[in-house]
Amino acid sequence: MKKIYLYITVFFSGMTALAVELSASRLIGNIYGSSNLVWASVIGLILIYLTLGYWWGGRLADKHPDYRYFYRILMWASLSVGLVPMAARPILRVTANAFDRLQVGILAGAFITILILFVIPVTLVGMASPFALKLALKDASVAGKTAGRLSAISTLGSFIGTFLPVLVLVPLIGTYRTFLFFSSLLMLVATLGYFVYVNGKVWLRYAWMPLVLVLLWIFGARGADKATENMIYEMESSYNYIQVLEQDSYRYLRLNEGQGMHSVYHPTNLNYRGPWSQVLVAPFFNEAPHGVDSVNRMAILGLAAGTTARQSSVVYEDIRIDGYEIDPKIVEVGKKFFAMNQPNLQVFVEDGRWGLANTDELYDIISVDAYRPPYIPWHMTTVEFFKMVHEHLTDDGVLTINIGRSPLDRTLVNDLGTTIGEVFPTLFIIDLPGSFNTILFATKAPGSWENFYENYTHLVDSDAEPLLLEAMALTINNRQGPPAQTRVYTDDQAPIEWLTNKMVVDFILAGGTEDLQ
Repeated sequence: MKKIYLYITVFFSGMTALAVELSASRLIGNIYGSSNLVWASVIGLILIYLTLGYWWGGRLADKHPDYRYFYRILMWASLSVGLVPMAARPILRVTANAFDRLQVGILAGAFITILILFVIPVTLVGMASPFALKLALKDASVAGKTAGRLSAISTLGSFIGTFLPVLVLVPLIGTYRTFLFFSSLLMLVATLGYFVYVNGKVWLRYAWMPLVLVLLWIFGARGADKATENMIYEMESSYNYIQVLEQDSYRYLRLNEGQGMHSVYHPTNLNYRGPWSQVLVAPFFNEAPHGVDSVNRMAILGLAAGTTARQSSVVYEDIRIDGYEIDPKIVEVGKKFFAMNQPNLQVFVEDGRWGLANTDELYDIISVDAYRPPYIPWHMTTVEFFKMVHEHLTDDGVLTINIGRSPLDRTLVNDLGTTIGEVFPTLFIIDLPGSFNTILFATKAPGSWENFYENYTHLVDSDAEPLLLEAMALTINNRQGPPAQTRVYTDDQAPIEWLTNKMVVDFILAGGTEDLQ
């Protein structure tokens, strides 16, 4: 029984190690986003801390091969896991405000500080495996077998710890309580270990530790993750940290680090002068006259809370819309706070590329707006993806894609334009004023700006919806030249995050953040 419980301990320590890593990335990602820079920083430093734990644990086990030391380490490890998010919370609140203002010095300092907070818990958890090996090893002739068994059990626990926080606990109880869950679980395992291998009287010296965790469960996780002004709702899903803000009857959807509004809603006003309404103008690069009654079917890849769907339903009265949104919680928020209840809207909770690949529908407009500024999912930037889009458009169908850029760098616009140009005959580009958004239109049939001007003149003389006319006027006034020919992205090679990381860093180093103050 005693040997079996040692294996149980190793299982849960392995689970906690990976759960802390995944939860740490989520804790930081709520503020800093989920780019590969953030992931690399978290994973790299966690591995360093685990390495330190393996080394230190092995040395300590050789010096003190005692269950009392082993479970004392796990008691402290579990307590420190529970304390980390509480210590990080005030730092994250300061960081959230700094991120809104792009105060780079504060952001960098806070990021480093938070990562340092994980030194103690991760190092202590990392000490468990070599210490357990020392305790379990009674016969040197079976050292390999014992080490292999412990490694397998620890890895199995790590496997569970990889999925449990992301798929179950964070959406169910939030990031902070996820830390507390694994902290409490490891505390329970360590406490039982004292009773199995040592005695209850010795454990009483550390009985205050679980009491601290109980108090943290009751008092420590209250309040908003971000002290954001005008916030009326927040929640966490498996994919995003979600906020809804309200000001002057306008509601805004913000995700994760909060750079960019993903949806807007007002009960009476439909024109938000953002990328959503520019989708409406896509069909009018086709040969004139092209009336609104010729647009019957639309797909939105990156539905968010349904701003584009709501606007399109007003401009194109008989349109049917398929909206693809990978995050079910965003769909819930859209229905609750953004009036995303149009009877002509069919919502698919799935990845947009996968959904498009598994439908037989043809669309007059396919809108791709599935990125977290300025990061676009790489699988929606490749020539293979755009060929799929082309196949799902009607003969006069049009693709529209919202692309992030900086005032200093149009590489992403040029690269995507070059890639899309491999599939579509004509491309048209506008820069959305007052933003870092470029809208690219690609027509399946050859189109032209002359067609667009002629269609605009025709619609002005008709009873077209003013929202459409204003969007068309904005398109004309912000016309850009064709993209420079650069490189083509493929499913095999699409260095999208390398490019966007460079764009952000160059912008900051050039002092571009001052323009946003």
